Amino acid sequence: MIEIGSLVDGKYKILNKIGQGGMSVVYLAMNEKANKQWAVKEVRKNGIQNFEVVKQGLMAETEMLKKLNHPNLPSIIDVIDGDGAFLIVMDYIEGCHLESIVKEYGAQTQEDVIQWAKQLCDVLSYLHSRKPPIIYRDMKPSNIMLKPDGKVVLIDFGTAREFKENSAADTTCLGTQGYAAPEQYGGHGQTDARTDIYCLGATLYHLLTGHNPSEPPYEVYPIRYWNPELSSGLEEIILKCTQKNPDDRYQNCSELIYALEHYNELDIEYKRRQILKWRAFLCGAALTVLAGAGAAGFKIAENTVRASTYDAYVEKGDNLETTDPEKCIQYYKNAIALNPSDGLAYEKLLNFFLWKNNDSSREIKGSADDDQQVTCVFSDAEEQEIRKVLGTEENRNQSNEGYLKANAEDYEKFAYDLGIAYYFSYKGTGNKGAARKWLEIASKAEPADELNEANINRAANLYKISEYYDSLGMRNQAGDSMVSYADYWRDLQKTVEDDSASGNNVNLLLAYKEMISQIANNAANFKSAGVTRQQMENELNSAVKAVNNMEIIPESATAGYEQELKDNLIASLNSAGTIVNSTFNTENLVTDTQGGEQDAADTAAD
Repeated sequence: MIEIGSLVDGKYKILNKIGQGGMSVVYLAMNEKANKQWAVKEVRKNGIQNFEVVKQGLMAETEMLKKLNHPNLPSIIDVIDGDGAFLIVMDYIEGCHLESIVKEYGAQTQEDVIQWAKQLCDVLSYLHSRKPPIIYRDMKPSNIMLKPDGKVVLIDFGTAREFKENSAADTTCLGTQGYAAPEQYGGHGQTDARTDIYCLGATLYHLLTGHNPSEPPYEVYPIRYWNPELSSGLEEIILKCTQKNPDDRYQNCSELIYALEHYNELDIEYKRRQILKWRAFLCGAALTVLAGAGAAGFKIAENTVRASTYDAYVEKGDNLETTDPEKCIQYYKNAIALNPSDGLAYEKLLNFFLWKNNDSSREIKGSADDDQQVTCVFSDAEEQEIRKVLGTEENRNQSNEGYLKANAEDYEKFAYDLGIAYYFSYKGTGNKGAARKWLEIASKAEPADELNEANINRAANLYKISEYYDSLGMRNQAGDSMVSYADYWRDLQKTVEDDSASGNNVNLLLAYKEMISQIANNAANFKSAGVTRQQMENELNSAVKAVNNMEIIPESATAGYEQELKDNLIASLNSAGTIVNSTFNTENLVTDTQGGEQDAADTAAD
């Protein structure tokens, strides 16, 4: 190591050590004749394997930097090949690495980060415009110095390379994991200007969120996952920078710097205001043709702005379904908050609650996996979450449900699924009253790809049945039942008939479950309404036949649920049959009792 106070090459006095890396030490030096401070980078020859190879890399780096002249790049002044060390004399940059700033102070303000990003875009654009282009390949906070005047300087060109036009791929895989683009790992083509755009996007992510992408899980999440106050426009920019496919990124730094300068115009709320202003203008001008074209154009623009961020949220949610339920739910909720008129995230969230998030509600009968219940349960906590996401978001004048309602097909499909969840699965037993609103919406839908005619008819059947539940067991002042059990019976039969024709095992099993449950609970009421013993037994026999003939495909997604419904149905059939027998045998018991009393009276008279 160079001694402090020594004179190097007769002109550079070593003042103190200011940094140290894996194979080099950096010193602050003073050229006393010029009265100027410099940085001296020392690479010792001893202790480094293949020093000649390392030296060649250093020479290439210094030769490259010597050709460059940009205010955001350091200048190389001198190269000294001594007996024991290789020395590089360069500009001394007063300031701090951005990495140390983030470690000490946490995430930086988006205003500061945008200013730094524009400077970095400018220097990258300069590098990419060289002949041949220079690809930096190792953008990260530790390679960026922040000077006291707010300017940033890009340092350490150890992994930079000149673009080889005729090369299909890089010969080496260089870069820092988490910041490096996929093509830097080999086998994905040659690194080019878009590689630096990826690295810059990952760097901006780190600066804005305080989360280091070079640490597990080595992923760049949407920045508003960490801080909802950040700009959705800036989030869109970073997501585009860090797309895996280079063709999906900004294609050059000019595109990126323009986006950064107009990031607020990409914000969802800004777009919404602009669309409203444009529509108002078009209506006022009464330019019908232009209005149609303009509205369509802005709709496309709006969808484009939202699409990648929305899809990213949904995809992240999908990926975390089994590993991190809380984050999964949050991603789906973020997607809903971003675009409440799109039904996909609502559907994903509801399906997650019904099918993926039931660990707490499953009952273990034994240690074997086959004994584990798989019933889809819509818990009270989950129902509250659904109500929350359908509610009004902060800073919005209408509820998310209001936005979704404007997208009729998605709204009606979600209404159907939510109605079914309430009807059959709420708290494991179902809540017909809570299902009514949603089933009524679905029952009035027009057939579409999202909701077909069979499902609309099913919603109508279940809606009619759900209407009975508010009046079940209630009587008017005259003592008459508030419910026509004859109508109720016919609607139950129609539901079973329609679901039998659907070919859907789950629908049919749920329909028979409801029918058998109501026979067990209301056999006496049905009997009083004129439903015969034979009619009830016919429904029970039909259920037995349907269950016996039903084929469950083991590989299907709902196979476990179907088998559980089938087993429970078989168990409840016996109980319902016993209740029907008891209900209709009561007449015989009364008759026998009355006959016995008459015989006793006759004997007494005799």
